[in-house]
Amino acid sequence: MAVTFNHTIIATKDRNASAAFYRELFELPEAPSWGPFANVLLDEGVLLQFAEPPVDIQMQHYAFLVDDELFARCLARIQERGITYWADPQMKREGETNTEHGGRGFYFFDPAGHAIEIITRPYL
Repeated sequence: MAVTFNHTIIATKDRNASAAFYRELFELPEAPSWGPFANVLLDEGVLLQFAEPPVDIQMQHYAFLVDDELFARCLARIQERGITYWADPQMKREGETNTEHGGRGFYFFDPAGHAIEIITRPYL
């Protein structure tokens, strides 16, 4: 069997709000949820499971690879919501996108405070 990424648990203060944010951002349908998780299903069966742990949430970084058309729609949604975004992870180029690695990309913080990166070309 090949090694593939299957799922991750993303800590948040409001699992349903976070799951809704990602579903709306990436234009995804509802996914079955169970137990303490609000689930978002990505392509290839990758599952994002949002949970509300009883601990302080530490910021994590999550990067998503999308096509050029979805990239433009995601950026428009971030702009419409008034969410600050940057072209760089150092947060010096506010309100810009980058053209690294032959594609486009930008960074922002999701509702739980995690650093999110959206790119159109993989790094490798």
